[in-house]
Amino acid sequence: MNTQMPAFRWTMKQTWEHFLFAHWPVPVEAIRSFVPEALDIDTWDGQAWIGILPFRIGGIRLKYMPTLPWMRSFPEINVRTYVRSGGESAIFFLSMDASHPLLVPIAKQWYRLPYHQAKMRFRAEGRTIAFDSRRRSASLPEEAFRATYRPVSAPFAARRGTIEHWLMERYIYYCRCGRSGGLYRGEVVHAPWELQTAEVDFSCRALTREFGLELGTPALLHYSRGTRALIGPCRKAPE
Repeated sequence: MNTQMPAFRWTMKQTWEHFLFAHWPVPVEAIRSFVPEALDIDTWDGQAWIGILPFRIGGIRLKYMPTLPWMRSFPEINVRTYVRSGGESAIFFLSMDASHPLLVPIAKQWYRLPYHQAKMRFRAEGRTIAFDSRRRSASLPEEAFRATYRPVSAPFAARRGTIEHWLMERYIYYCRCGRSGGLYRGEVVHAPWELQTAEVDFSCRALTREFGLELGTPALLHYSRGTRALIGPCRKAPE
C-alpha cells in the first residue's frame, strides 16, 4: 500500500499488521464520563461505539534515523471510541496495552498515550491469528484479552456513507495524558483500510471492566492485513 504524504510534519513511521476491528454499540451515557467534555461523542444511529483492536506493530523509524534493531515488532491492543471536535471526526483512546518494555514508556512520555505494559503472545499461522494479553499491573491481574481470529471474506474498501467507513477512516486521535490529565491531539496518515469480514473466538471483558462496560458478542468484526502509517507529533489540545 502506498502512504500519501501528510499535510503535517511527521515524526515517526510504523507498520501495522493483522488488525482485528471488534466493535460494539453502547449508550452515549455509558462512556460520557470517560471522554473529556471538550470532545463530542460521535454516534451512528444514536449510539456511541467502542472498538477493541489487537494488532502487531513494527517497522518503527523516527524521522532522519534508520530503523533501530531494538525496535522489533510487538503486539498491541487499543480500546477506543469515536468523537468529534470542531467538525473533525476523530478517535479517542480509552486505553492501550503493549508488550515492548522500552517503547511503552517512550510513547507515554512523548505522545501522552494511555499505555499499559503487558505480557503478550502473538502467533500467526496461515490465515489465523492467536493473541493473548495479561497486563503487568495490579489493576488487571487476570488475563485481559484472548482471541483467535481470521478473515472470512474477500478484501474490500469501505464505501463512504457506510458504518465501516465511519468507524475506520479516521486520521485524528485524542488522548488524555496519564500524568497531567491534559487533553492531547495527534494525526496519522495511511492508505485507506483494506478490510475483510472476520470471525473470532475471544474474551475481552477485563479490558473494558474499568470503564463499567460489560460487552457481549461484537456487532461488527473486521480484519485487515495492515498498512504503513506516518505519525505526527501529539500536541496539547484546547479544553
